Amino acid sequence: MKSLAKIISVTLLLMLTIGLVVVPAQAQSVTLRYANWNLGTEEENNLQRQLVAAYMEAHPDVTIEFVDMSGEGGWEEKLTNYAAKGELPDVFMANNTPLYVKNDWTADLTELVQDDPDWQDVPQVLKDAVTYSGRVLGLPAAQFIMGYFVNQDLFEAANLDTPAYGVSVDDFLSAVTAVANVQQGVLGLDEMEPILGWYPSTQDSNLKWFSFDGQHMNYNSAAFKAAVAKASELKPYTWQGLSDEQKANFTSQGPWELFLNQEVGAKWEGGWAVPDYTTKSTFNWDFVGIPGGNQAMVVDIIVVSKTAPDLQAAYDFAKWMTFSKEGYIKEAELAEAAGLVPTRMPVSVSPETIDLYMSFVGERPGLRTALENLDNSLVESLAKIVPGYINARWEGKPGIDIGDNKDVNIAFIFSNASAGLFKFEDYSAQLEEFANKILDDARAELPK
Repeated sequence: MKSLAKIISVTLLLMLTIGLVVVPAQAQSVTLRYANWNLGTEEENNLQRQLVAAYMEAHPDVTIEFVDMSGEGGWEEKLTNYAAKGELPDVFMANNTPLYVKNDWTADLTELVQDDPDWQDVPQVLKDAVTYSGRVLGLPAAQFIMGYFVNQDLFEAANLDTPAYGVSVDDFLSAVTAVANVQQGVLGLDEMEPILGWYPSTQDSNLKWFSFDGQHMNYNSAAFKAAVAKASELKPYTWQGLSDEQKANFTSQGPWELFLNQEVGAKWEGGWAVPDYTTKSTFNWDFVGIPGGNQAMVVDIIVVSKTAPDLQAAYDFAKWMTFSKEGYIKEAELAEAAGLVPTRMPVSVSPETIDLYMSFVGERPGLRTALENLDNSLVESLAKIVPGYINARWEGKPGIDIGDNKDVNIAFIFSNASAGLFKFEDYSAQLEEFANKILDDARAELPK
């Protein structure tokens, strides 16, 4: 942490030297209305509120007003109500970008980003997440790598080679099953369901998260069926495989507590947990990601409304809160002053921004390598970017009865695929056909 100020100053100097810090001319006395779920309360004055305040301090002609998103109803319902009144926020966090595109709420930012130096360092996987029919209709606000974090001390204590980033699937699974000792209160993996997300991609390179190939789900593929079988095989090494009697061997009351309690060799988690791991762990840990040398990625997205009073000003503020290198440096300064570790990982990714982030969390080789290898990531947050995905993955009902459970949804089937209630292969073809019709129909509803 002592070198953070030097890293920030050197990084900012470099950016100024090569012209990366650009402060566009703003319209006079513009007010922008901003909605986000990460702002906390005025009394808390969290880092995100401080970042907004820093922007207004640097841009005295811009006022940012927070839109009240409290009360009953979901995020989309509240936005819809504001839109019906002609009061859609000018800049807002996106929970379901396809809905906003379909409703024609989103400003086209393509021309604004194309010559932006910071945009050049945004990984392509993040650019693709906000691009519809060749148009950039949102900005990646945050990216969190997701995958397995390993407790290196547990493997060392068991005289096992600790899995590292790039470990093969077979070697990883051999290690986590070998380190497990239920009687001594140690599991190999925290949970079984993430296996359905990442494992298919290791068996078929055409598949991404949860068998999505960019257009369709592949629930009936050999790779996904293998994932279901592998999850069942590994169940005894996970929290879901414990009997009530066995759970008594653990301090943890649930799988979410296992890692910091040193009761699991490898835990599936997102990068938002890194601040806690950095400040609360009493053991050596690193990031392994997905066996084979990859990682999943969770993406947060911010969009600019077509009705914003000044598109350039709205874009400039939205950029500050998302992929701006200058904004990220400021966020790091605010975090250091508060004695915190930044929650966000850099969105505009360069050696300088990676160094800045790593200065807070320590030199962890797997974590650094993952940040240098983001373009091949499996985007996990498909619900935010793929039309129809929510129904194709969770909520859709394909007309299937499972015993006494009538007309179950897709989420029920995947949650119980290893429970012995049914054979997944009996329904996989029906699920795939049903899900892909949902995706095709939803995609067809988007404006071209």
